[in-house]
Amino acid sequence: MSSLVLCPQPAHSNSICDVKTDTQSQFDQVFATLLQRGLLLESDPKLPSVCELITGEPLRGSWWSHPQAQTIFQINERLADHEDVLITKLVSGKITFVHRRLWAELFAIGTARESWQTTGLSTGAKRLLKSVDQRGSVRTDQLIFSKSFKPGELARELEKRLLVQSQEFHTESGAHAKLLQTWQHWSNRVGFQPKEIALTSAKSDLEDTITKLNEEYGARAVLPWQSIRRSRRSDGN
Repeated sequence: MSSLVLCPQPAHSNSICDVKTDTQSQFDQVFATLLQRGLLLESDPKLPSVCELITGEPLRGSWWSHPQAQTIFQINERLADHEDVLITKLVSGKITFVHRRLWAELFAIGTARESWQTTGLSTGAKRLLKSVDQRGSVRTDQLIFSKSFKPGELARELEKRLLVQSQEFHTESGAHAKLLQTWQHWSNRVGFQPKEIALTSAKSDLEDTITKLNEEYGARAVLPWQSIRRSRRSDGN
């Protein structure tokens, strides 16, 4: 975003200059970090995040109460609209912005349907996944389920396992909803043609990225398959 202001000129002349706003400068910084890292969290107490880059400090809990919440929101929206940015629950189940250079890895993992993705899915989540698979995409506000099933919770269950690609939006009434898509439907819609990459290589590339971030920032972030497998081991499964 830029604003037009009058620049100081001789008395006989006024010219209009295009000056970057603070928001533009902050977006440039955030996007440069995303490009360098390949991924960036929305918020995290240790790892690089949009919130930390804007406020100058890691945030715990919700960022909505922070004085710079509006700026954070604007930057998030611009990232969401950027053609080289994908949003998914990739790191520790948190909102993660992923740069295009890691999309092929994410696509390979999302379409693999490994056991960590499908084993233990709730009945409602299985029904929702089947619907997405059959139709290519579904809107959570248009789902018809019994009252025992909550579309938002079922969507989060699929997101956590990278079984779908999701995008939040506001309905005509202003309510929040999500568009759930198969990874193939998403790639066709955005015109992304993923290069062929072995699943083991895709997972290894992302694991290396997270390992380096954890070592650099003293964090303990995990990827979805790592988190689910650890949970199963602790449960004795």
